[in-house]
Amino acid sequence: MPALEDISIFDLSRDNEDVGAEADMNNSDTTIQVSLILTTRIHKDHPLNQVIRDLQSATQIRNMSKNLEEHGKNPNRIEAIRLFLAYASFKDFVVYQMEVKSAFLYRKIEEEVYLCQPLGFEDPNFPDRVYKVEKALYGLHQAPRAWYETLLTYLLDNEFQRGKIDKTLFIRRHIGDILLVQVYVDDIIFGSINKKLCIAFEKLMREKFQMSSIGELTFFLGLQVEQKKDGIFFSQDKYVGKILKKFGFTEVKTASTPMETQKPLLKDEDGEEVDVHMYRSMIGSLMYLTSSRPDIMFAVCACARYQVNPKVSHLYAVKRIFRYLKGQPKLGLWYPKDSPFDLVAYTDSDYAGASLDRKSTIGGCQFLGCRLISWQCKKQTVVANSTTEAEYMAALCCCGQVL
Repeated sequence: MPALEDISIFDLSRDNEDVGAEADMNNSDTTIQVSLILTTRIHKDHPLNQVIRDLQSATQIRNMSKNLEEHGKNPNRIEAIRLFLAYASFKDFVVYQMEVKSAFLYRKIEEEVYLCQPLGFEDPNFPDRVYKVEKALYGLHQAPRAWYETLLTYLLDNEFQRGKIDKTLFIRRHIGDILLVQVYVDDIIFGSINKKLCIAFEKLMREKFQMSSIGELTFFLGLQVEQKKDGIFFSQDKYVGKILKKFGFTEVKTASTPMETQKPLLKDEDGEEVDVHMYRSMIGSLMYLTSSRPDIMFAVCACARYQVNPKVSHLYAVKRIFRYLKGQPKLGLWYPKDSPFDLVAYTDSDYAGASLDRKSTIGGCQFLGCRLISWQCKKQTVVANSTTEAEYMAALCCCGQVL
């Protein structure tokens, strides 16, 4: 096979244009008191050399990123899948899926681990002895690391290159073609324009592991994927139907918006309390749905702030989201093939929008051409003294996501 080339998958080009409206300086304070403690914390967690640097370099935040790399995990697997599908739609890939059978049993563990003799299988001659574990087992803390190291070694030995930022993405370039492989524990999706590379990869994996070939990608991590000639569409309408049935919203009146625009959520200390377990279960179900539904992101995050002591008014707001989903169950993301591949980001802030603490809310989204690949909605950690400061913190958050 040819030697691997130092390649860059994504060409992050953009026009030399100023995007966004000019700030209204009449709303800004002439003097702003800056906390030295806050400044120290920002520079410690986000050093300047990590904020302003080459886009091709991997930006690491705190020590958590290093631990995630070692374990082969990613803070947001769904976001990595969206990025994979965005590139696949641009390059006119055909994406396939396969599964490794008994993935955690392929490697010996380096640590010493002992197990008690299971009930019914005790050795009558040595009832007080324990078993020493030689190979990884399901349920062991070392099993995911052992499996990832096994797969990593095998792919690197076969001329694959690991992604610089996403450590579960593997790349192989052959002449003018490219093969992309995305790993999630024992589930693997891979794609290429050249179908022969996909067939060769399946054969390569079967030589080492017991594999189950699923065919073209249609369902992955709860996402329903539909590969069409003019693009890729994915949604979670089956999951929407499942949670609507679970919480009893299959026969309700629909709502046109996920949240009332003229009635903000309040703490409502005098309101009637509701079942906290049911409320948190509903919020958790909706949070997973935001993987493909940015239209409910703000409403879900607003309702999630009251999980400690939810009241009837908060439950009504959550029910409105479900009634909105009842009327719009099949919305999803569309990645057209004919769209350019420029990275474009948008951000905004709601100055002092939180009624409780007057903190601002950050909103942002990132596109590759017309393909929406990530979005954010988060309340700022400090109170902004002006609209300019709120916008600056929103821009900082967006730039961090772009990097």
